[in-house]
Amino acid sequence: MKRIILMLTLGMFSCFSFAQTGGIIKGTIRDEATEQTLQNARLILEGTTFVKQTNMHGVFVFENIPEGSYTLKIDAIGYITKRMPIIVENDQTNNLGVVLLSVDVTQEQADNLITLTDTDLSDDEGSADVTSGILQATRDTYLSKAAFDFGQAFFRVRGYDSQFGKVLFNGVEMNKIFNGRAQWSDWGGLNDVTRNQELANGLSASNYSFGGVLGTTNISTRASGYRPGFRLSSSTSNRTYTGRFMATYSSGMQDNSIAYTISASRRWGNEGYIDGTLYDAYSFFAAVEYKINDHNSINATVMYTPNRRGSSSAVTQEVFDLVGRKYNPYWGWQDDEKRNSRIKNLKEPIFMLTHYFENEKLKWNSSVAYQFGSYGRSRLQYFNAYSPDPIYYKNLPSYYSNLNEPEIALLAKQQFLENPQIAWDDVYQVNLGKVANGDGSSVYVQYEDRTDDKQFTANTNFNYTINENLELDIGLTYKYLNSSNFANILDLLGGNHFDDIDGFSGKRNDINGTLSKNVGDHFDYDYNLHANVFNEFLQLQFSYNKIDFFLSSTFTYTDYQREGNYLNGLFPENSLGKSTKLQFGNAGVKGGFTYKINGRHLINVNGAYITQAPTLQNSFVNSRESNQVVNNLTSEKVSSVDASYLLRLTNIKARLTGYYTTFKDATGINFFFLEGGVGTDFVQEVVTGLNSEHFGLEFGIEAKLTPTLTATGAAGMGQYTYTNNANTVINFDTAGAEEQLINTEGTLDLGTAYIKNYKVASGPQKAYSVGLTYRDPHYWWIGATGNYLSNNYTDISTVTRTSSFYLNPDDLSGGNFPGVTEDVVKPMLKQQRLDDFYLVNLVGGKSWRYKGTYISIFVSINNLLDATFRTGGYEQGRTGNFGELSADLANGTPSFGPKYWYGFGRTYFINLAVSF
Repeated sequence: MKRIILMLTLGMFSCFSFAQTGGIIKGTIRDEATEQTLQNARLILEGTTFVKQTNMHGVFVFENIPEGSYTLKIDAIGYITKRMPIIVENDQTNNLGVVLLSVDVTQEQADNLITLTDTDLSDDEGSADVTSGILQATRDTYLSKAAFDFGQAFFRVRGYDSQFGKVLFNGVEMNKIFNGRAQWSDWGGLNDVTRNQELANGLSASNYSFGGVLGTTNISTRASGYRPGFRLSSSTSNRTYTGRFMATYSSGMQDNSIAYTISASRRWGNEGYIDGTLYDAYSFFAAVEYKINDHNSINATVMYTPNRRGSSSAVTQEVFDLVGRKYNPYWGWQDDEKRNSRIKNLKEPIFMLTHYFENEKLKWNSSVAYQFGSYGRSRLQYFNAYSPDPIYYKNLPSYYSNLNEPEIALLAKQQFLENPQIAWDDVYQVNLGKVANGDGSSVYVQYEDRTDDKQFTANTNFNYTINENLELDIGLTYKYLNSSNFANILDLLGGNHFDDIDGFSGKRNDINGTLSKNVGDHFDYDYNLHANVFNEFLQLQFSYNKIDFFLSSTFTYTDYQREGNYLNGLFPENSLGKSTKLQFGNAGVKGGFTYKINGRHLINVNGAYITQAPTLQNSFVNSRESNQVVNNLTSEKVSSVDASYLLRLTNIKARLTGYYTTFKDATGINFFFLEGGVGTDFVQEVVTGLNSEHFGLEFGIEAKLTPTLTATGAAGMGQYTYTNNANTVINFDTAGAEEQLINTEGTLDLGTAYIKNYKVASGPQKAYSVGLTYRDPHYWWIGATGNYLSNNYTDISTVTRTSSFYLNPDDLSGGNFPGVTEDVVKPMLKQQRLDDFYLVNLVGGKSWRYKGTYISIFVSINNLLDATFRTGGYEQGRTGNFGELSADLANGTPSFGPKYWYGFGRTYFINLAVSF
């Protein structure tokens, strides 16, 4: 395949590489205040696709520009955009000399809006992850709205999971092998030093990577690329944290050929907008570059962002009606302080060494990176005891209402409203009682699900300008991951030890291990995951007067292996030692062209076909317990095409894009307690052969109405749907199914799940925004946006859409519930569409400049009207048959109804920054 692409591309090159004549534009870009040269400033001849970046000396050169009049647009992150009229004549050179850019002190808007990347609302029970991959410093109107306005509602660009957006640092991909997603918390709080970004949106070409269908973002940490000077900022907010302080210093390239940048921040809060969600984070960054000569330099980067955050939970409608949207069941009072049982604790430093080579023709960057550390997610565990969860279904009135016991339901309501949080004192008293009775074994314990990763990455990228028409990109990447996964005891909660026994089956979690466990001991599960990934990509980019186009190909080899450290009592034959090594070979091709109609109007079309290995997360049925591999595991196939019309006028910028994407043979694994027609147990639900399609339109426009007033508009109209009936297999931990139904591995093939035409739960599928911004000549500004979001759906339970839903567990012959037909079931299984809602956001600021010192203040208010809205939700899988679900729905307040995520109400952010 790659040979064919290369031959076709070279053939096209030979057809188009005729001689051309034109003019030259060149110059040097510098900081107005410091006169330091600016590397990676972006220069665009508006109305064309001629784009250049300044080199390490701040120099740029456009060659072979057709004769005519142009406007040269100069962009650099953190600086005010400059436009210059240019007249080009054939065989003439326009030497602009030194062009000075002024610092943009209104950059605080992007600084603060991008704190959305710190909002980690995902939970182990649901799939409400925020697509942080779109939160980059983009000037595209639609993407800015998607990140900063629609992002409050878990909006996903084109409905894609964030694993389809690649995030790179100095060409090194940061997406996790485990789930394919970039973990933005690994560089959270480093806003000052992560601004130098290059975004390749969607299927467009990137010089650094083949990328994904969501796009590619490369973040440069080259020390010489930062604006020299100090920057200090302090913030207060009521969102995820209450306070933030950041300090950054960049030296610029010094006479001794060394440049360095140091940045640090502190973010804290006893509680965010959601009750009991503490925030405790530090961030540190250092980059040092040594310029060997005019063509070579070496850059070393260190990032370390340890952070602790309290989690929150999705809740049912019943719980919301009782205690409101700020309620969080994960905390309780202890010694007059709020103690959250579920803390996320991340400590993963990153070390990176990059070599840069650059001359007039070749840019060659090579990096090695090493990331290690730990990621823990704490929770309460209990054995032979009552659940400490305050929203455990037997604590809520609906359970008793559905049993037709209204008096007990009223009592349960009163007790819940009086004590809606974790009763830490009661938990301790139970364990202390065991100690007093001579048995020191805790029945309650706080532990963490811990992952200790060690990942090594080596990467090299070539960008070679063959001539004025053709560029060649080559990239090679190797990744190795050793991931240690275990449960770690944090607190015995008054007891002396904890017996390592499975709470459902009563069997030993580790037959060969010690039964009694103490603080700091591994228990429950202990295994390693190993992975190797090798990737190469090849790309050719052509540029001509009327048309630009590119062709790109990639090949990836992936292997996974599990190594169990425990001999699990449930799976004694398949838990200890190494699993079969899973191996995948995948390829992808993409291409696109831009046709320049007349310099102001452009047409862009891209297409791709990609196969990719399933994620490590979805390759083993339950990696905590056994080596069992997902049956019929195969690579996912992605096909995508998009077409755009771009308008570039003096006062109007607009983009209209249509897209169509299919995902085939996807795999998903869910964990839950099932009461179904096939048995009752804690199960793993494995869904394979899952297909979906995503299509829609994106529109963004920015119009300068007057020199001080700018209007913006954006619209995303998509439809994301499952297009087939996938296969569902259930794995029973304790052989809780009917014995004749399951195989020797404890699995039951439920066959077809009838999910075709259900919606993919990926946030609002339609979103609209209008905004106005006023920028006064005296350096103050204010802006407002109105946003409307709709067509958001809950995530469906697959097991209830299989034939097992009809099975009557009381029928010894294995028959269905009498009289239950598809027409009866259909209304019960209708997918819920969440309510549409409006959001109004305000931003504003003021800046001053005094003798080279820049001072700015920024204020934002989100959800000004304090609207209450659901950002997402998911069906619980517990009521897995007709009888259970009917009983739960009988009185209108189900105990196991869908759980919902709620967005923040009215919130604020205030930031003061000083730069000098």
